[in-house]
Amino acid sequence: MRFVLLVIFTIVINLASAQQAVIPGDFPDPSVIKFKGAYYATATSSNWAPSFPILKSTDLKKWEQVGYIFPKLTSWADYYYWAPELNVENGKVYVYYTAHKKDGNLCVGVASADSPEGPYKDHGPLVCEADGSIDGFPMRDENNKLHLIWKEDGNSIGQPTPIWIQPLNEERTALIGEKKELFRNDTKWEGNLVEGVSIVKNNGYFYAIYAAAGCCGSGCTYATGVARSKKLAGPWEKYENNPILNNQEKWVCPGHGTALKYNGKNYFMYHAYDKESNKYTGRQGLIQEFEFTKDNWIKFSDKYLSADNMAPVISSSDDFETKMPSLQWNWSVYRKPALKQQNGKLNITLSDSNEIYLGKKVLNADYEAIVEVIPAANAAAGVALIGDDRNMIYAAASKDSLSITALKDGITSSIANIPLNGQQKNISVRLSVKHNTDLQFAYSLDGGYTYIDMRASIPDVSYLPPWDRALRIGIVAKGTPGTNVAIERFDLK
Repeated sequence: MRFVLLVIFTIVINLASAQQAVIPGDFPDPSVIKFKGAYYATATSSNWAPSFPILKSTDLKKWEQVGYIFPKLTSWADYYYWAPELNVENGKVYVYYTAHKKDGNLCVGVASADSPEGPYKDHGPLVCEADGSIDGFPMRDENNKLHLIWKEDGNSIGQPTPIWIQPLNEERTALIGEKKELFRNDTKWEGNLVEGVSIVKNNGYFYAIYAAAGCCGSGCTYATGVARSKKLAGPWEKYENNPILNNQEKWVCPGHGTALKYNGKNYFMYHAYDKESNKYTGRQGLIQEFEFTKDNWIKFSDKYLSADNMAPVISSSDDFETKMPSLQWNWSVYRKPALKQQNGKLNITLSDSNEIYLGKKVLNADYEAIVEVIPAANAAAGVALIGDDRNMIYAAASKDSLSITALKDGITSSIANIPLNGQQKNISVRLSVKHNTDLQFAYSLDGGYTYIDMRASIPDVSYLPPWDRALRIGIVAKGTPGTNVAIERFDLK
């Protein structure tokens, strides 16, 4: 009997072991708050929908996904859902987030809810500079006046990246007054940008913990620095010993997070790449302790909230008897799938784009996925390793054939094609991945008891992840628009 094994992240503190992610897999630019005794975290989803996953924990070590901030895209934005910053005041929850404005550029918007789990009411964009505005962070000054702090995205056009501050009305619907620059990238280690500011107060100082240099991909140079000021509007002084958080034994390019209190101690939730799986699993969520020094600066310790000696072993199975899609599934912001569960199957209706895909996060360098499909005459379905809409590789079965197809920069290449006799009731298609890029496709015609290697020469797939995202492993369906494709099950281990 098939079952659904819910994905649960079971994490314990073990300071003697190597640091493990508290939120494994793609979870960049994390933000965390405490609300009525529980912790809630969210992160960048970029062009994966739904937007901004919401995770809940009682101890910052075991997390469960409970929803999304935007199950449907906001009306004013079309893509690049970045850097959500959660904030709580007077029992109300706010999220300041970045998104790309339709026919415009990147903007910082805001939404509100009565609970971190939503539903959220979107209030639209607050600031949209010509070069783009990102990484909004709310903060009250020494006189309790509310402000918004953000980065002007100058690096996107080869310019410096000033961090701005401007008063924000109490309704959180509009900026008021004049904006002022706090600081910008002007030291060597910061490279072409500073961003991702998180501000905390201690002993009469405001501290801006910020990220700098190259954020993403295998060549990233990201690190974390700190600046301080007696007044929120400045003048700001950068620490002479920056960066204060840099590459570690297992993790590289740490940055862009949120400071928080836990059991009376100061912690920072941030993202970093695992050295082994790097861009393929993406920027993962970590939590590390820091302290305020006697000379009023910030120092990170070697203490952290972490997993045990074994990395999380996550398996999941979808038999589509329960509600679909489960919260772990993502799809492109450009291609919302038409899904329906019926008689224990997932039915996908193909749209005008004639290609639909769904994916789950990749959590390790080695994994295996199986898609059991009911072959159709005018469509094919199977297993896919997905970078984005224009970059993926998949094996898909129809009644008459089983094929492997690669998509690179939108150009399709046929890798292999195996004729079938059209009599198969179900076909299981398997993708095994080792060391991130070593791929092997196989198929089964007897319910998964025996698999036949497709023996194809797989091209180099290191190009798959976009610069700001990680891979997804999942389901692809393609064929004549209006055709229904039926999926029996999906297994991932």
